[in-house]
Amino acid sequence: MSETVIEVGKRHIREINEEIQDACRKGGKIRVVNTLSRHNLGVGLPDGADITFEGSVGYFCGGLNTGSTLHIERNAGWALGEGMAKGMITVEGYAGMSAGAAMIGGTIHVKGDTGPRCGVAMKGGNIVVEGKIGYQSGFMAHSGRIIALGGAGDSCADALWQGEVWVAGEVASFGVDVRIIEPTAEEVAEVDAILAPLGLVDSARNWRKMISGQRLWYFESRDASAWLMI
Repeated sequence: MSETVIEVGKRHIREINEEIQDACRKGGKIRVVNTLSRHNLGVGLPDGADITFEGSVGYFCGGLNTGSTLHIERNAGWALGEGMAKGMITVEGYAGMSAGAAMIGGTIHVKGDTGPRCGVAMKGGNIVVEGKIGYQSGFMAHSGRIIALGGAGDSCADALWQGEVWVAGEVASFGVDVRIIEPTAEEVAEVDAILAPLGLVDSARNWRKMISGQRLWYFESRDASAWLMI
């Protein structure tokens, strides 16, 4: 089946997304060209679509994804894949602030670094970053895993709930209420199962697994200072 090519340029974003949705219904691969780092491209994509964005994209690309496979050939702006429920998003370059915010499923794979608050308030799924994650990544993550192979910035895993942050490499500083534990062999195997399809397994990595210390799960007025640090 032939590839459908969709031009972005300076056209109205609603028109572009309607054209993308129509191409998804018809089936076959889709290539979106002349992206110009425009915002809100490919929002609410359906299950089973296969879309490549030629160039960089702006804010919220792939937001609310319900099962499509997206390939971004350069960089992505803020809130990549925000609220996605299913599917796969791959970024060849850098992803901006809040990649994977509030996502509930699927996988985001960033081959470069990400900006601050990667995985903020995520509810499930996996974020794999080959580079470094920015400050406060994992902030208030309720579930899911952030896996960073190139280190992390300041206040890493701040105010976690039941999410996990795995880091190989240096961590600038740890956030409020973080507990750092040695992962079991079974847990490492689970992470390797996520990394294996991406060709990123390396048995020599020294993982730091970060989970909630659970101090912030229940507010006590006598411990208010812990909350004021957030």
